[in-house]
Amino acid sequence: MSGVSTGLKVIEICAGAGGQALGLERAGFEHELAVEIDENAVKTLRANRSWDVRIGDVADPGVWNPKKYSGKVDLIAGGVPCPPFSIAGKQLGATDERDLFAWAVELAAIIEPRALMLENVRGLSMPRFSAYRQHVKDRLSELGYWSDWRLLHASDYGVPQLRPRFVLVALKSEDAPWFRWPEKKPTQETVGSTLLDLMAANGWPGAEKWAEGANDIAPTIVGGSKKHGGADLGPTRAKRAWAELGVDAMGVANSAPDADDPIDLVPKLTTEMVERIQGWGPGEYSWNFTGLKTSRYRQIGNAFPPPVARAVGESIAEALLRKGEARDLSVVEAEVLHDRLYTALREAQGFLTAKQLMKASGEALDAERFDLRIANLARDFLIEQQDDPAGKSYRLAGFKGFVGQDGHERHVRFAEMRSKIS
Repeated sequence: MSGVSTGLKVIEICAGAGGQALGLERAGFEHELAVEIDENAVKTLRANRSWDVRIGDVADPGVWNPKKYSGKVDLIAGGVPCPPFSIAGKQLGATDERDLFAWAVELAAIIEPRALMLENVRGLSMPRFSAYRQHVKDRLSELGYWSDWRLLHASDYGVPQLRPRFVLVALKSEDAPWFRWPEKKPTQETVGSTLLDLMAANGWPGAEKWAEGANDIAPTIVGGSKKHGGADLGPTRAKRAWAELGVDAMGVANSAPDADDPIDLVPKLTTEMVERIQGWGPGEYSWNFTGLKTSRYRQIGNAFPPPVARAVGESIAEALLRKGEARDLSVVEAEVLHDRLYTALREAQGFLTAKQLMKASGEALDAERFDLRIANLARDFLIEQQDDPAGKSYRLAGFKGFVGQDGHERHVRFAEMRSKIS
């Protein structure tokens, strides 16, 4: 597919500055609506397309009314906030006021799209969130969707950057047999080959030599948030990786090196260079970022690379258009670890002791490990406990996450943290 319209409609939530949006557009989807909370990203979206773009908390009914779109779109897509699952953060999951993953799944119950696509950080694929993932998958099944998770690396889809992202795709059961994850097409480019023309644009005599040394793909670009100061290229480990590529990662430059700079200069990247590393560039992936340098960098750095979004979007579009051969999807789902202890709790009719839970789940755990697992589950779920003659027993009483409840404490915490959320 080459960006020609398929007639398929998409609503995009947490749209950012348009990385996923541009990729989905190239995959043939037409935007009915895009919703984003950051005013700078909204300005960028509006500067590039005439879509209906709303600004504000995507879960605020005053910003948009999901019921208005019921049965009118084929796909709901979004890059919901990543801090609740980030390895670098506290991994608060369902108790983080920014967590909108489970809420986004509930949109499928309201809007009833044919497909759902949500992307997040690699941290969501970790054992810490195995029960959270199973909860999402179970809920989608209740709503009539087949779903699968996959960890995708941007470098496998033509982008010269590692950038692992954990992607959920769900399709109505009648469309799902035609879905195939996109085939990997690893990039042949390096940081040097991708940025040589930009590094040489002002006549820097060291550009060719620099490009020869920058002969690998980039580490993951980290956009950061309003909580942090100026733009730089990531934490200490990322800075070391950039240094090995001959890049000063302690900030972002206003312009490329010029003719008077020494040949052995260790240059910083400009925002235009960061765009290239994220998969934007001349031609079909050109995009105009608005705002000051730090804002532009954050918009670019927090985005889903357009070529990766396009690859997944094309796979979804081909399934919705019933292209190719139908398959038995039960044999092609990713090997994603789920939590058997959670499943046993979910299927139980009442309270179960530790011994009963381990028998039901097929897991043999010592007392310390069992208590740790229960404590971990209790971070995202309500786990009731009671004392029995045989010891403590447990029951799953609910999910702590925000799924649209008017009285959920998320609203209070979100209001308190609003100025720091981006």
